[in-house]
This record gives sequence, structure tokens and C-alpha cells, in this order.
Amino acid sequence: MSYTHLTRHERDVISYLKSAVSLREIGRRLGRSHTSISRELKRNGPTCPDQVYGADAAHDRAQLRQSLPRHYRRQDHAPLLRYVERRLHIDWPPGAISERLKLKYPDDPKMRISPETIYRWVALDSHQGGELFRHLRRRHKHRRRQKRYGAGRRFIPGRVGIEQRPAIVNERIRFGDWEGDLVVGSRNSGAIATHVERKSRYLKASLLENRKAETFNTAAITVYQQLPQALRQTLTLDNGKEFSRFNELESSTTLKVYFADPYAAWQRGTNENTNGLLRFYFPKGTDFSQVEEAELTRAVKRLNHRPRKCLGYRTPYEVIRHALGGALAN
Repeated sequence: MSYTHLTRHERDVISYLKSAVSLREIGRRLGRSHTSISRELKRNGPTCPDQVYGADAAHDRAQLRQSLPRHYRRQDHAPLLRYVERRLHIDWPPGAISERLKLKYPDDPKMRISPETIYRWVALDSHQGGELFRHLRRRHKHRRRQKRYGAGRRFIPGRVGIEQRPAIVNERIRFGDWEGDLVVGSRNSGAIATHVERKSRYLKASLLENRKAETFNTAAITVYQQLPQALRQTLTLDNGKEFSRFNELESSTTLKVYFADPYAAWQRGTNENTNGLLRFYFPKGTDFSQVEEAELTRAVKRLNHRPRKCLGYRTPYEVIRHALGGALAN
């Protein structure tokens, strides 16, 4: 049976019968478990022993509790709060904190928290002048409003969604499947177009003076035409207007372009993670109009020669170069 909250009428019945019959009998008459009645009295009953249960006051308490966000309720458990704060202070990511709690306290349901709740706590701490956000990888002071699927963004005409992308792309068993995006500079100072090969995590990047579709295409076509045909299979993009002229890109490169679902960054997780690594060299607020091509080339080379755990601590360059028999220059 699915759970439903007690109604105002049911609380009236509890108030009327409490002093006359047992909790089991009240539950039988309401079609509820006697434990539900007991829990109601403990949660929403009077705080002083000499007071009686009143339906009006109990219903008001229940409504207030329902309106309170869940992440506030978790903060009532001091051991959980201490554990989370201590791990944040040593720079553990929320996802790792959430999973480690399950390992450390396998039989304690009170020691559970989702990564999203931890992010909400950090945002609340920031609003109150705290510094916990500085221990997060991206150091956002405020939590971004979480948008519903597809809200507020129109589809690019003629786009082919990721649901039609060949299943082999998800398996990462071949080379030539790419993910693309932009890393945006401050105050419309330009952007960096990033292209990451899914199997090897190999990165190609270009400086753009603006975010126009024709500017992106010009740079992207140059990047992909320099690659062997074996490395040009698919490209997965988001739904930004800078990718609206994807048909030209397809015809010039032989790539098949697919689009991720709106606000589903995890569908391009390889690209998103690589953009985060690139931000180490070009933090948010960077004026890209002042960045030299040589600086970007140096940063990209360092990332392509950086060992990755997901590659068995080989580098993206080693993986893709071995596959192509030394066809890439750097």
C-alpha cells in the first residue's frame, strides 16, 4: 500500500478517540497501522506531558514540517553533520562523502546523505558567510537553479538527438567518437572550442574570437580535417546556438553530429570533465582576447600528456598514438 499523509479529518478522529480506545482500535477505524497513529502522536503531539493532543495544532505542525526542505532535516543529526563538514574541509567531493558513509556506516540509515543535499548545505553556508564552497572543485558560491528537462531552450532545427546515436559510441570500443563544447571567457571576450575523443580522452582546442556559429564551424572544420578519416566518426554537442550550423560541419568533415538532451551535461561527461581540467590553466573570469595561441597549445599538450586513471595511467596521447601507429604529431 502506498503511503499517504494523515488528513485533517483523521487527526480529528485521533483527538476524539485517543482517551477512549487503544491506538490499535483507532488505527482499525481509520484503516491505518497502529504504528502510524503512534508516530503521529510523537511527531505532532503536545511537547509537554500534561497537554492533550489537539487536531488543529497537530495539523499545523505537520504542514510546517512538510514545507521544510529535506536538507534542513538532515542537519538535525549532529554526527552526520560533523562527518560531512570534516570531509569537506579536507577537499573531499560530495559524491565521495555520500558513498563513503555507506561503507563506514552500513547499518545506520541516519548516516546517509545525497551529493545534492551536501551541495545545498554548502550553498546555505555560503549565504551565511561561510567558506565551505572553497573546498569544492569548481568553488561556486551559489547553487545554480536546477532546471527541468528541456526547460527554456528550443531545439536546433534538424538536430538528431543522442537517443539515435549508435550504441557502439557508449561502449568506447572504437576511436573517432568526439564530444564538443565551448569554454567561455569573461565579458564576451571569446571562447575556447574543445573537442575530446571519447575512448582516448585526447583533446583538441581552438581559440574563438566570438561564439557565432560560423566562427565555431571554421575552427572545428580545420581541427577535424587535420585528423585521419579513422578518427572522424561522430560528434556529440549540446544545444547552444553556436552549434546551429552543424550541417555544414557534417558535410565538411564526414562526422555525424548528434545533440545531447538539454541540461544533461552528464551525456557529454568526458568533455565536461576535460573542460574542468582546462579551467586550471584558464580560470573563470579569464579574458580570452588576451590569451595567446601558444598558451592554449601548451595547456592542451600538458593535458594530453597527463596520465589518467581511466586509461590505466597512460596518457591520452599514448593511447591514441598507439592506436594510429604514430600518426599524431603531439
